Amino acid sequence: MRRAAAVGAGALLALAAVAVTSAEERPEAGTGTGAGDDAEKRTVPDFLGLGLWRVFTRLDRRTRLDVHDVSGRDRRVLWPSRWQVCTQYPEAGADLDRRTTVMIGVVRRGETCPPRVRTARR
Repeated sequence: MRRAAAVGAGALLALAAVAVTSAEERPEAGTGTGAGDDAEKRTVPDFLGLGLWRVFTRLDRRTRLDVHDVSGRDRRVLWPSRWQVCTQYPEAGADLDRRTTVMIGVVRRGETCPPRVRTARR
């Protein structure tokens, strides 16, 4: 029971750190800054090969995000700093609006993207 509580508390701290970092880096991310963001054109950055932490810091907090392990092991993605991006959809440069869900496929740092994923990379 203690381990589950520690993991839950750690995940909560990681998400809080992501929120703080996201708020600090939002102006240079090119995703807009103020209440009038909806009128501003936003695009999807290129995340391929970067750490998952960069995805959280570069996307606006309102962007829907789907992160999953593409190694085939179906692992939970808990600590963003331990994962790297193999796939993304939509591709870099695509328009980003309220209805868009950004889908990110990741593997643990130090692992290579599976060949089936590399050939289908978006």
